Order: sequence, then C-alpha cells, then structure tokens
Amino acid sequence: MKSVSTATRDLTLVGLLALILVGIWFWLGLPFTLRMLVEASAYAILALGLTIQWGYAGLFNAGVMGFVALGAFMTVFLSYPRNEAFWQSTLPGELGHVLLIAIAGTILVFAATRLTRLGASNGFRTFVALIVLALAYLAVMRGLDPVAARIESGPGWIGGLGLPVGVAWIGGGILAGAVGYAIGRICLGLRSDYLAIATLGIAEIIKTLLKNADWLTRGTLTVSPLPWPVPSANELGFVAARSAFLCVTAAIVVIIYFLLQRAYYAPWGRMIRAIRDNELAAAAMGKDVNRRRLQIFALGCILMGIGGAVLASFVTIFDPGAFVPLNHTFLIWVMVILGGAGNNRGAIFGALLVYVIWVMSEPAALFAFERLAQLGNQLFDWPIPSDLSARALQMRVFVIGLTITLVLRFAPRGLMPEPVRHVA
Repeated sequence: MKSVSTATRDLTLVGLLALILVGIWFWLGLPFTLRMLVEASAYAILALGLTIQWGYAGLFNAGVMGFVALGAFMTVFLSYPRNEAFWQSTLPGELGHVLLIAIAGTILVFAATRLTRLGASNGFRTFVALIVLALAYLAVMRGLDPVAARIESGPGWIGGLGLPVGVAWIGGGILAGAVGYAIGRICLGLRSDYLAIATLGIAEIIKTLLKNADWLTRGTLTVSPLPWPVPSANELGFVAARSAFLCVTAAIVVIIYFLLQRAYYAPWGRMIRAIRDNELAAAAMGKDVNRRRLQIFALGCILMGIGGAVLASFVTIFDPGAFVPLNHTFLIWVMVILGGAGNNRGAIFGALLVYVIWVMSEPAALFAFERLAQLGNQLFDWPIPSDLSARALQMRVFVIGLTITLVLRFAPRGLMPEPVRHVA
C-alpha cells in the first residue's frame, strides 16, 4: 500500500506541475516556456550532482557555483572558434613552455607528498611539499605574467579550440571532476561545517581566477555567442531550435537518471548510504570510508560541470561575474531539499518546480502589483509607483523563501522523499 500511495503522490505532483507549465504556455507563449524548460533541465543536472553528494553520502558542498563556472569555462575553451591572431604568433609556444613548468611542478609536489614511503615523518613531508609548492607557484607565475601581458596587449585572449559542443560538455565534466577530486583529497577529512566553509571559499577563488584571467577568459568583457549543439534559430527557426535543444538536455537528464538509479540500488549505492547513515559501522566492516566519499564527491562535481556547460551553451554567453551563490548554489540546494534529498526523481522534480517558481514569481508579482496599483488609484486616488518592476523582481527571493519554509514545515523530507526499504 505504501508503494501505491507513493506512486499516486508522485503522479499527482507531476500532473500539477504539468498543468502549471501548460498555463505558462498559454499565458507567456511557447518560446518563453521552452527557454524555461531548457534552463530547468540544466539545473536538474546540477541538482542530480548535488543530491548524490548530499543525499547519498551526506557531503555538504557549498561551492556548487565554482564547479558550474568550471563547466561553463570549458564550453568556451573547447567549443568557441579559434583566435587565429593568437595561434599565428609565437605566444602559443611561450604559453606551452609555462605549461611544462606547471606540469613539472605538479610532479614534484606529488613526489614530495610521497616522502613518507621513504621513511620521512608526516610533518617533514608536509613541510617539504609546501616548500616545493611555493617554489613551483613562483616559477609558474614568473613565466606566465609576461606571456599573459603580451597576449592581452596583442591578440587579446587565446580564444577557443573550435571543437564540437558535445566534446566541450564532456570536458566541462572532466575538469570539474578533476578539481573536485583534488579538493576532496584535502577537504573530505573535515567536519561537515568546515567542509561547507572550505568549498564555499574555493568556489569564490575559482570565480575570481576566471574573472581576472583576461588572457584566458576575457574576464568581464564576456565571450559571446557560444555555439549550440543543434542548428541555431537562423537555420531551424526560433521555436524549433529551442525544441531541439530541449530534446538534447532532456535526453541527458534521462540518461543520468537511469545510471544513478542503477547505482543507487547496486551494492555500491547501498555501501555509500551505509557510510552516510553510520560511518563507524561501515568502517568496522572494512569499508574505505574516505575513498568512497571521494568517489561520490568527484562524481557529483562531474555532473555539476556538465550542467554548467549546458547552461552556458544555451544562454550563449560566458560572463565570470554572472556566477553568484544565490543563483548557482543556494537555488540548487533549495531544489534538492524541496524535491527530496537522496531521491533522483525528487531532484529532477524539485529542479523543475523551483525554477518555474523562480522564473514566474517576477511576472506573476508584477501582474498582481499592477492590478492592485490600478485598483488603489481608482478607489483611493493613490499614485501608481514607478518602480513596480524592481519590486516584482525582489519577490523572487521572498517567494522561494516562503516555498521552502512551507515545504520544510509540512514535508520536512521533501515532496518526494528518499524511499526507505525495510528488509525483513
């Protein structure tokens, strides 16, 4: 009976959301609805990445924004057309020389971290690794600064590689996963509150680096237009192009969902949840807790990188300053909490519902404000405020806050909570 009621509840929620989308279609038109659904699909990928970190393993990642930005950057670096002014100069060779120095420095730092295998103490290993890291950083920056200055004063920036968009999306996931793996090696031994602080700070560092590396990302000058994985509106038409893009993003969400579902009910998924629920018991059974946590953290970051790449491609612009914690960390957390942490269907449903509320709260509030202002003007001769649009925009945060408060009050485990299986 419980499974029947759960299925009925899920179908009812999906049906209500579908009715809302149909109403938006009739009110604001099909192009607006398609745009909202494509962006919501990208956020669904991000929510799936966060739900496996938090819902599967209990890892509090407050730096989602950083991995979204890395995925978006790789979309620019891999799929944007080549800057021939850069490639036809001597600057690629000079930049390659700096890259070799960076690779050599990375190898030396890695070797320093393995000094304990030669009998060195942990303190001595850490001291040597920090010294080697500092020297490697100084060597890289000494070579990079003049090259970067010449790039900015000449071709402006290095441009992209002109590869297919699908390759760029995969590259965004790989880069985000690699950075997540490196961060996890350092931070996953921290307590959950310290892990949140560390990931939040690292996300801001990533954003700052992308924002100030004009030679690499054009900084605040932005990069546009980014290519699409499907024919553009000029080739297919406005509605058809967005529909094709929605089909691509929906297919990605479905594929990720089925893979995560298989992993969830597989022995690997049961082990991850066992570590989340009782770390000491899992360790006593011989499970490598830190290794498994590192796996799930890196996997979640891969999905966040893919979601960030998809989102950047659709909006066709890369602006490092546009990544803000409210939109690219807090909102995704709201999606996961409202949908149901640990439930893949809940993450997708929460992403769609929250993004619809986020987008529609402004036009709905503006519509209500205009009607109330007109009514007040007719009945009481009150002047109509000139800043109704700004006030309606601010309603976004209020409506999202009210929504999450109501859900936590009446459905603390989310609208589609994680299923609990009782084994007799």
